[in-house]
Formats: sequence, C-alpha cells, structure tokens
Amino acid sequence: MSILLVRHGETALNAARVVQMPDTPLNSRGVEQARRLARRLKDHPVGLILCSDQTRARMTADEILGATGAPLRIDPLLQERSFGEFRGTAYSDLEVDIFAPGCEPPGGESWETFHQRVDRAWERVELHAARTGGDLVVVSHGLVCRSLAERRLELEREVAVWPNACLTRIEGGPPWIADPVACTAHLDGDPALSGIA
Repeated sequence: MSILLVRHGETALNAARVVQMPDTPLNSRGVEQARRLARRLKDHPVGLILCSDQTRARMTADEILGATGAPLRIDPLLQERSFGEFRGTAYSDLEVDIFAPGCEPPGGESWETFHQRVDRAWERVELHAARTGGDLVVVSHGLVCRSLAERRLELEREVAVWPNACLTRIEGGPPWIADPVACTAHLDGDPALSGIA
C-alpha cells in the first residue's frame, strides 16, 4: 500500500506571511481545503492517519478521519521546524532569512537538529507503513515535506513550493518513490482554494 503525505490546510498566519505558532488553527479557507482533501481520500483504503500534534495539522487530520473512519495517531516528531523566538513575526519584519542554510533561530531548531528529528519521524512512518493494513496518511508541514523530499524520497519532478493541503503518494521502500508530488487536484476548479500560501 501507499504512504500519503499531506501538508495541512491554510491558516491566517500562512496567508499573512507570519512565522507560524504551534497552536495556529486553520482559517475558513484551510478548513475547506482539508474537507476537499478528505473527500479525495474517502474511497482510499486508509488504515491509519499519523499526524503532527500542532493544531493546523490536527484539524486537517480530523477532516480525513471523518471521511475515512481510519484511526488517528499523534506523533510530535512530525511537527514543523521550530523557529523559536521568530514565531509570530512577519517574514517582512525579520532581519534574517530563516530558510537560509546557516540560520539558527534563537530558542528554535537548527537545520541539522530539524533534519535529525525528521529522520526519526520517517523511521516511525516506515514502521507504521509496514504494519498498517491499507494506506498510511501522514499529516505534517511544509518543511517536513521538503526535508523528506530532499533527503528520503525519489521524486519524478522537483518541487519548489509545497502548497497547503497538497498530497504526495509514496510507494516502494526503499527506495521510496514519490508520484504525484505536492498534488492539489482536489482543489482545482476553485481559485479561492488552490492558491499557494
């Protein structure tokens, strides 16, 4: 079966280009994105949903749970990279590029620490995938998706941006082949939902 990697739906901080807080909920657009994604997965043989404990991911996972009836397990290792003291700050107000290779946010995670955590999360994902009868849905965050894509997955195409509520199908293992990648077909036809934030 497949691993279905999902990025959470949009939040008000996404839309305002502000560094996310852990408890930031989905905005109304993000809720609708999550519902559309859940409808797309309704007829998949989902055996388990593995989810970050941050609010925006949990709200997205709850929509998938409602559509599929699959059990939900929370894993804090799937959290977004911690930007420490930068959280809650508009990107335009930051004096540093928080995505630069050497950036170490005060009170947050360095890239090395973040990638090590994502590696531990991926080990758990692999274990769950091997034990789950059906597809494993993994609901996480943009930088977690990026870390996995750059370091753990073989992609059919490079991805510059991981849109809100995007879906990536992963099969094999190892090598883990991802195709389609960062798909938002479930949002197509509605410009209010398919924009990148």
